[in-house]
Order: sequence, then structure tokens, then C-alpha cells
Amino acid sequence: MSQAVMRTARWRPPQPVGAVLFDLDGTLADTAPDLAAAVNRMRVRRGRDALPLELLRPVASHGARGLLRVGMDVGPEHPDFEGLKREFLDEYERALAVHTRLFDGASSLLDALERAGVAWGVVTNKVMRFAAPVLEGLGLAARAGVLVGGDTTPHPKPHPAPLLEACRRLQVPAHRAVYVGDDLRDVQAARAAGMPAIAARYGYLGDGEPIERWGADEIIDHLEELVTLLHIKPS
Repeated sequence: MSQAVMRTARWRPPQPVGAVLFDLDGTLADTAPDLAAAVNRMRVRRGRDALPLELLRPVASHGARGLLRVGMDVGPEHPDFEGLKREFLDEYERALAVHTRLFDGASSLLDALERAGVAWGVVTNKVMRFAAPVLEGLGLAARAGVLVGGDTTPHPKPHPAPLLEACRRLQVPAHRAVYVGDDLRDVQAARAAGMPAIAARYGYLGDGEPIERWGADEIIDHLEELVTLLHIKPS
């Protein structure tokens, strides 16, 4: 029996579900191609070969810190890090909605949530400077009930503040919302907010602990699984 089936047998979602909140990078949208392209433009400018997307994809959820660590071999302790970070962010801002796409099943899931009258939104550590235009480029800016970025509250995830702010704006108690993410920080933030956490196995995941050890209430392999898992029915 799969890990997901075993968890489903033990966990029951809130009924009715008041809201479904999504992480952005690696959960709702595949943003890695545009993030990787920004790093590779920096490499090529310096006479270095571009790296394959497969090497950069796992760290895409970690933003500039992760991408510069793998793509430019520098971490926050390096004296050139801040300058490279500014360069990377400028590069990304110039072309952040070129190859970015919704993950398979996202469109049908969002349609199902809207037909059922379930609010949905995005809570991401991507700052609003980038998060808002990415959502706009995906055609979701007018549909999302809320967008909370990494600079919307004083603390980003894994602090619960961004999730609690999203619930406040949607006027939904945290325990009646569900958060879906592809990083351990997402599960930690949901736990701290008193919110059920669903981990996305199809996402970027990073190079830390295996997803089965994150302590999520459920693990999904495809976004459309949420329709059945959360008992989403047309209103």
C-alpha cells in the first residue's frame, strides 16, 4: 500500500473545507525554467556553460540562495553573494513569465474549487515584486482570493504569519483551511498555524529530508488528487 493511501485512511480533511492555499514555486506552478534561465544567463555572461534544468530544478523553491549556491557556487557567507543576488533578481524580473506554467491538473482543480464555492489563494516566500507578475502571467491574478508574498508579513515561512494573514483576508479560520506545498517549510508553517498540511511529491522537494518525514497530513502525486481527497463537490 502506498504512503499516500495509508495516510488517507488516518486523516480526514475539515468539512466543509473553507479555503485551499497553495505555495507557488513547485506546487501550483513550475517556475523553475525561468529561474534557471536567469542563473544560466549569469553563467554565460561569465564565460561558463549553462547548467541543465534538472540540476537547478530541485533548489528552485529556495529562491536566490539555493539557485546561486548550485548555479554560481556561492552562499550567503560569500563576499560576492549580495551583488550576485541583486543581479539574479534583476535577471529574473526581466523574464519571469516566459516558460513558467501551471502544473498538470492545476487548471481543472481550480475550476473545481470555484464551482464548489471554495476560496483559494497563494502563500509564497517569493516577494510580491515577483509573485504578483508571475500570477498575472499565469492568468490567475483576478481569480485568486488572496496572494501573500514573502514580504507581506514581517516573517516568511516557516513562520505561520503568512498563512494566518491569508486566512484573515479570506475570513476563514485556519483550522478550516488546507495548505499545499512542496517544501518542509510549508508543512512547518501549516503546523504552526494550526492548519492541515498536504505535501506535493511532484514538486521540487529540495535536498533535505525525504518528504515522508515532513509530518504532512497527506502526500499527493498530482494536484487533481485534491478534488477527491478534500471531498470537493459542486455547490
